[in-house]
Amino acid sequence: MEQINDIQVVPCTNSNYLKPFRVQYSQNGTKKSWDFMRTHDSVSVLIFNTTSHCFILVKQFRPAVYMCEWERTKEPAVQAAAGEEEEGAAAAATAIPETPIGETPQEEAVATAEGVKTPQPPGSAGMTYELCAGLVDKADLSLEEIARQEVLEECGYDVPVTKLRRITSYSSGVGVTGAKQTMFYAEVSDENRVGKGGGVPQEGELIEVVKVPLHEAMTFAYDESIPKTMSVIFSFIWFHNNMSPKYKISTNV
Repeated sequence: MEQINDIQVVPCTNSNYLKPFRVQYSQNGTKKSWDFMRTHDSVSVLIFNTTSHCFILVKQFRPAVYMCEWERTKEPAVQAAAGEEEEGAAAAATAIPETPIGETPQEEAVATAEGVKTPQPPGSAGMTYELCAGLVDKADLSLEEIARQEVLEECGYDVPVTKLRRITSYSSGVGVTGAKQTMFYAEVSDENRVGKGGGVPQEGELIEVVKVPLHEAMTFAYDESIPKTMSVIFSFIWFHNNMSPKYKISTNV
């Protein structure tokens, strides 16, 4: 799952999932504009296995996370290259006082820095731990039915719709989108496991099912070395506040 090769970044001229727009408006007499994406709403499900007392998460490769991590590794390299170029240019300027117009050391440094290449990071740089989730893109299904379908496809558990508890809904990615995500809670047991999960290969999904023991949940949530979505952290805190007394197990760090 972590073998990522043949990367190409190309223009996105059309998409079934994202539609970019620019809105122009006035706020308190000041003209403004903002770029945003129209996207689907979504559902997510916090799954707790009562047999093994663990949470069921999914792990998958996210290209956006991967490319952003790659960009972060470029910044120090660019800065270092710029510093080396400036030092070299300064030495050259000392030996040769006059510099032709349009070829200042700073301009040369920037040009060289922009051409700096950094090694491609490993595929693990784009892996994230997430709640089981999916897009709301089936008009004939309720949110609960979509959530149930995602749990079955991604994690292999067959959960009746009546067993899904709605936690809350919230806006996600408010700086870029106005999409809403609705979060559910589902308790399952090993008896509910009817498949191995992993997503739908025909839709390009490649998902690993991950178990997080209840007693390690809060440590997992606050461990910054583990890449995860905010919904994982929030849902673990929700469980700690609302459900952990039922199981009489401490979820404190």
